[in-house]
Amino acid sequence: MSGRWDPHVHSTASDGTDAPAELARQAAAAGLDGIVLTDHDTTAGWAEARAAGQRHGIAVRCGIEVSACVPRAGERPVSVHLLAYELDGDPGAGPGATVQELLEATVGGRARRMDRMAELVAADHGVGVEEVWAHVPPGATPGRPHVADALVALGAVADRDEAFATVLGPGGRYNLPHPVPTVDEVIPAVRTAGGVVVLAHPLAGRRGRVVVREEVEQMVELGLAGLEVHHRDHDAGERVLAARWADAYELVPTGASDFHGDGKPNRLAENTTGADELEELWRRRG
Repeated sequence: MSGRWDPHVHSTASDGTDAPAELARQAAAAGLDGIVLTDHDTTAGWAEARAAGQRHGIAVRCGIEVSACVPRAGERPVSVHLLAYELDGDPGAGPGATVQELLEATVGGRARRMDRMAELVAADHGVGVEEVWAHVPPGATPGRPHVADALVALGAVADRDEAFATVLGPGGRYNLPHPVPTVDEVIPAVRTAGGVVVLAHPLAGRRGRVVVREEVEQMVELGLAGLEVHHRDHDAGERVLAARWADAYELVPTGASDFHGDGKPNRLAENTTGADELEELWRRRG
């Protein structure tokens, strides 16, 4: 392993706008040495991404951005995203059975939420539910970005950013919850399957409530191995704080673009992780 990696990117297998193969091509053109495909709660793009990486001469590894939550006494749980890496050591293998069961339950909950969101949009804009669902690519994990795309097509918002700043953001009419597993379930399951876990954008307050230091410490006790420090949604102060947490708990600090193609302003390779840091993560596999 060598060079610069972008270890948090999305394709049309979830809510990105580029197919896995196109993502690999763009990453090679951007001068990256490698990427890790981390679609939301799915492994659907893994095979295509790997094959394209070989064609374009770029290393492609595969992971999952797992939706999870941190329970809080007397409050709603805090939503978090866990980057599960190195579940694909065998090129023909997928995640372990327990991880797969968690993913299937989450995707089922996402689909039911999509039904509810589509019904609201359809009622508000005088269209059919199927017109909203049409923005979910076949086989993709359905999510709020697809509702945003429907709203853009309807002329209700200019782009995904406006949708997430209004009706799909915190407190927005279409921002509905869906059931997700707790970190106590996800982190041990990933480690049992031979993987390693990084907490994505832990201090991105613009997305909603964020974890506090004590909750990160609890995740470390469960087996958390890394912290995504360098991310577009972290301002300078948040990056400093995340780096301090990483140092305090001996977590591997990472940086990534969280690229979604045209769906977000995030640009491929705008934040990256060095090969040494990734190799240290891989050494910490369950």
